[in-house]
Amino acid sequence: MEVRRIEPCCAPITDEALSAEQSQELARAFKVLSDPVRLRLLSLATAAPTGEIRAADLVAPLGRSQPTVSHHLSVLADAGLLLRDQRGREAWFRPVQERLAVLRAALGE
Repeated sequence: MEVRRIEPCCAPITDEALSAEQSQELARAFKVLSDPVRLRLLSLATAAPTGEIRAADLVAPLGRSQPTVSHHLSVLADAGLLLRDQRGREAWFRPVQERLAVLRAALGE
């Protein structure tokens, strides 16, 4: 599976107008984050003390079923926001800091 990448595209959106292509690519990434479950999953992954978190450890904090958590983790991974590492029967996830940095930079952080 190919991981989506956003290259540093532009000045912050508060500094200059985006091109149509830039706005489409950024909107796709932000759309993924517009779901509260996915936003919380990303937050839990980025806050993990070891820099990664086991998928099974996300079910209880979210109060969602394992299939629901797996679906949202897959959406985040497909968007290039999380990397998945399969270790035997367990899936571990870690944030893609470079991708998150591009989104932060676009917002002017």
